[in-house]
Amino acid sequence: MKLSLMVLWVLFMTPAIAEQLQDKDIEVKVQFVGEKVIVDLNMLIPATPLEAWSVLTDFNHMVGIISNMKESKIVETAGDKLKVFQRGTASYGPIDFEFESTRELTLTPYTKIQTHMLSGNMKSMDGTTQVVEEGQQQSRIILHNESIPGRWIPPIVGKAFIEHETREQYQEIRNEVIKRKKAVTAIKPD
Repeated sequence: MKLSLMVLWVLFMTPAIAEQLQDKDIEVKVQFVGEKVIVDLNMLIPATPLEAWSVLTDFNHMVGIISNMKESKIVETAGDKLKVFQRGTASYGPIDFEFESTRELTLTPYTKIQTHMLSGNMKSMDGTTQVVEEGQQQSRIILHNESIPGRWIPPIVGKAFIEHETREQYQEIRNEVIKRKKAVTAIKPD
């Protein structure tokens, strides 16, 4: 009985907890330098690096995590390197941007993901995502990404669009981390 009440609590409270965290502490900075777009993100997740890592690297289930993702799959694995194909559509107001890429990712478990685009509708894209432990049950996610879009992006509207999409994707990642963490906590015996 106790376990089923805990499971029900988790199912009803997880969205409320996640909503409280949304957008308040996800710092996103977008810069246009020539044709290059530089994105920096900094956020906290109330989870261990392993708990955050398990969602950040769950590429075969990313469609169920990030709402604008239509397809995501690991296409090749070789040691600490993965090739990942992703496709989706980002929308913000009147702007729609279809994205597609095959990226090579170099994984340093629980601490760093280095990304290099091999093909897609961007001219180039390279980035690093770091997971830093910040005390017990808390991790900081730090993203630095540099890309050259395949088409012109108007700087003012484009900056707002990229900030919004980046923040929304990482909100959804954080929400999934919290959801999984709560589900695991709910099934642990007293």
